[in-house]
Amino acid sequence: MKPSYAPKTKRGQVRREQILRAAERVFGTIGYADTSITDITREANTAQGTLYIYFKGKHEVFIELVREMGHLTREVISRTVSGAPSRLEAERLGLSAFLRFVAERPELYRIVEEARIAAPDAYRAYFTEFANAYRSHLLAAEATGEIRPGNAEIRAWALMGMAKTLGERYVLWQDDTDLDQVVDSATDLIRNGLEP
Repeated sequence: MKPSYAPKTKRGQVRREQILRAAERVFGTIGYADTSITDITREANTAQGTLYIYFKGKHEVFIELVREMGHLTREVISRTVSGAPSRLEAERLGLSAFLRFVAERPELYRIVEEARIAAPDAYRAYFTEFANAYRSHLLAAEATGEIRPGNAEIRAWALMGMAKTLGERYVLWQDDTDLDQVVDSATDLIRNGLEP
């Protein structure tokens, strides 16, 4: 599915962003099934017809938010790990960046989780894009001897699964967690499993 209409004017860009932020709050709070166009436009303080200028409907808004979460998360993690001296340090920095991003935008992360049912193609694309990039980084680290040889595809999915579950348990379900302690414990596990 192609991304929704991208406005050409500054005013249109602001209005579209306003709708997306409102939808993020509403979907992330009451869920996809219980959210209506009226809920979104009321939260955005705009007319229902305005939403339809930028999106075909509720489902397209939802899918756009899933795409946005993927883009933003990859951007945050990439920026954070870009100067890492090793793959194992990149794992630590990337996990920390991911958990902190989830803590900053919990509604957006809940939307991705709900996409498993509400938009399975978008959910699958979200994780597949992550896995493909992750696999490439692991292969590069393996080639330089930073990590021992192994199946990079399986490792990518296993490491993503760890981050996903830690995000649910220690960010979404519990808001007073010492994220540094979570990252340190997970990194210890990763290092012992990946260290050459």
